Amino acid sequence: MKGNEALAEAALQAGCRFYAGYPITPQNEIPEFMSRKMPSVNGTFIQAESELASINMVFGASAAGVRAMTSSSGPGISLMQEGISFLAIAELPSVIVNVQRGGPGLGNITASQGDYFQAVKGGGHGDYRCIVYSPFNVQEMWDLTMRAFDKADQYRTPVIILSDGVIGQMMEPFSPTPYRRPKLPGKDWVLDGCSGRQPRVIKTLYMGAGELESRNLDLSAKYRTLSRRETMHEAYFMEDAQMVAVASGVAARIALSAIKDLRDEGLRIGLFRPISLFPFPSVELSSAACRTKKLFVIEMNAGQMVEDVRLAVNGSTAVLFYGRPGGVVLTPEEIYRRLKTAYRHCIR
Repeated sequence: MKGNEALAEAALQAGCRFYAGYPITPQNEIPEFMSRKMPSVNGTFIQAESELASINMVFGASAAGVRAMTSSSGPGISLMQEGISFLAIAELPSVIVNVQRGGPGLGNITASQGDYFQAVKGGGHGDYRCIVYSPFNVQEMWDLTMRAFDKADQYRTPVIILSDGVIGQMMEPFSPTPYRRPKLPGKDWVLDGCSGRQPRVIKTLYMGAGELESRNLDLSAKYRTLSRRETMHEAYFMEDAQMVAVASGVAARIALSAIKDLRDEGLRIGLFRPISLFPFPSVELSSAACRTKKLFVIEMNAGQMVEDVRLAVNGSTAVLFYGRPGGVVLTPEEIYRRLKTAYRHCIR
């Protein structure tokens, strides 16, 4: 299956029963798939009139207790930022898929990682964060989608799957592991009618003295818990690495190909791949950095995740960067050359 199709099928199997979205390349297979399959599971598919409408429909569906999702690409996700901020303060679980394309502006339709800051730092107003996952292949489009719905419910938070035009469009074999629902907290906040109980209120406006600060402090405590419990990463060839490349998503996949060739030539280079971009695996990366001479961050943007890498190592290890912005897809050959040159300087 294509990555976009695997993600959509995984969402259905994980219990997604509401989808609202608007067409934009390169994510159109997701709403197309949902429009065909939602009726068969008694779910609701809506092609909304805009991305603004889509995210607010997700807000309403989630408030009613339904597992809800939307998807888009860069410009459409930009339009959703206010709604995502509303979801965060209302603590409504939801899944937002961004199949990244080049930007800023309308940009182009090729793969990019230029939306890292938007997703990881909170693209809307106020002090909030979203859980953010960066899939590496079609298998992770499947696995991380199922995980996204569970973590959204567990922590009552929006979860962003930060894919890209390569992973979304590529087709490769994968193992469609069955969904197993974990034990999750009951939804005692759902707006489902109040016959026989006290009314419930979900709101985003807090005007009482100190009320909004208290709400923000509660959210901050949740994000600290996430940072302790929910980091995800994968490491390759780290046992003897003198230099470590740091990359996520499709950039990590391209870098891994180059690193395998370099290791065949005797160069001791490893790869650290963050899977959760928030919470970022800072402790794990810092530990890995203590055992190496240099980190080399690789991104398909002008330099965004590199800032979190530098914060994680806090000056203990030199951090280099190589990136290609504007929807330019890296090649294994150029990464091979860049890493080889950096390694030669590293071991002098």
